[in-house]
Amino acid sequence: MKIIVTGGAGFIGGNFIHHMVNKYPDDQIINLDLLTYAGNLETLKSVEEKPNYRFIKGDIADRTFIFELFEKEKPDVIVNFAAESHVDRSITDPEAFVRTNVMGTTTLLDACRTYGIKRFHQVSTDEVYGDLPLDRPDLFFTEETPLHTSSPYSSSKASADLFVLAYHRTFGLPVTLSRCSNNYGPYHFPEKLIPLMISRALADEELPVYGNGENVRDWLHVSDHCEAIDLIIHKGKVGEVYNVGGHNERTNLEVVKTILKELKKPESLIKYVTDRPGHDRRYAIDPKKLETELGWKPKYNFDTGIRQTVQWYLDHEDWWKHIVNGEYQNYFERMYGARL
Repeated sequence: MKIIVTGGAGFIGGNFIHHMVNKYPDDQIINLDLLTYAGNLETLKSVEEKPNYRFIKGDIADRTFIFELFEKEKPDVIVNFAAESHVDRSITDPEAFVRTNVMGTTTLLDACRTYGIKRFHQVSTDEVYGDLPLDRPDLFFTEETPLHTSSPYSSSKASADLFVLAYHRTFGLPVTLSRCSNNYGPYHFPEKLIPLMISRALADEELPVYGNGENVRDWLHVSDHCEAIDLIIHKGKVGEVYNVGGHNERTNLEVVKTILKELKKPESLIKYVTDRPGHDRRYAIDPKKLETELGWKPKYNFDTGIRQTVQWYLDHEDWWKHIVNGEYQNYFERMYGARL
């Protein structure tokens, strides 16, 4: 098969490409990424010389480019990770999220209709469900939970989800859709909670925690997420939504304290800051459908996964320090500039 992975230079997309390139040597994996601020080709160093991997720079919202790409490549499967994904950025610039997350997705869907596709898989988020009360630990998001968004980011993702499902119902497009809880693991961009806390703690800098730190997230190791998407695109039922969760709920404060403990740093580094507007209280996913229908089970619990993740950042300081100082943005020119 020929698989186009959009957003493959990002955190989850990059890990997914590692997974697919190594597991399926007979499949052709094309990494399509615009290389905006969060796209980092250094993440793909270990696979860039593999014969079944190629990188193409491009914008999923550029209709002419996308249609020419589909005409040339004739892909079998599209896995759409490409998205603006940072809630704080969506509050300051909502339009960028509409362009990439909504218009980019519909552009891909139209290309799939025109040129044919075996599967279009949309990677979404549990944030489209809104949040759950802190005092109801018995409640979980299921695939039937109504969409109830809180931020411009989650609203843009919910809109894209609805377009994906509408293209299945209206045009018969073979789609699947997954909604995951918070991911963590290797190659996570340092603006997100866990890598931000690791990098700042290593520098003995203050660790900013929103509000009182009691907001709860269900944490999923990125490799477990990649396994789930692999299963869905190969065995998932067309037209279906699958929730992917880790059964690893922690408050933000617990996560930060766990990181400090792993790094042997004092809790005095924690600094409570003004909460973000519309901050969701609790996310918690019930992945029963994925487990019972496709046999998926997460391999990591949070304690082992966070320990491995902290160690990865200790072992790969060059990777995240290149991001902090901006050096990672020059990698494309060094590697591909002469080939253009």
